[in-house]
Amino acid sequence: MADFDQSAFKADLDRRMKGAIETLKGDLAGLRTGRANTSLLDPVVVEVYGSNMPLNQLATVTAPEPRMLAVQVWDRTNVQSVEKAIRSAGLGLNPISEGQTLRLPIPDLTEDRRKELAKLAAQYAEKARIAIRNIRRDGNDTLKTVEKKGQISQDEQKRHEGEVQKMTDKAIAEADAAATAKEKEILGK
Repeated sequence: MADFDQSAFKADLDRRMKGAIETLKGDLAGLRTGRANTSLLDPVVVEVYGSNMPLNQLATVTAPEPRMLAVQVWDRTNVQSVEKAIRSAGLGLNPISEGQTLRLPIPDLTEDRRKELAKLAAQYAEKARIAIRNIRRDGNDTLKTVEKKGQISQDEQKRHEGEVQKMTDKAIAEADAAATAKEKEILGK
């Protein structure tokens, strides 16, 4: 029998499945849940000094309370420009100016918006499950090809397919758990 490296095969499938789960977790992290998160202001661009600059190059953004963001503008002359940029960014935030600091209360999410975000979280999870099942299919196709070439026996192929299925079940359970936790956070349950 020729060289079929089963440990490399399993490691590759495992790496790809973990990648799908990490992508899901990244997608879920981007959903606004009604809690203050400094990354909420990442897309804000401010017009200062005759050009457009990202907010994080002009100020420090912190979350001093669960429902409040604070923006400490470094240069006093830029406070109004920063305030205007935040208001016009379409985030639904209204800055309250206190000297060089802008306070941003995070408004409650409406029930409809919460349901939309929960649906979106479910869609992200389904995308991850599909990716994981595609990885399983690729793995099983590889096993069939290797068995046809005579590199492993039919019994070994079936055993490996069982192991691939266990890896798939574990990865899907992990994706479901991440999505369920995010949905609970969004719906405030």
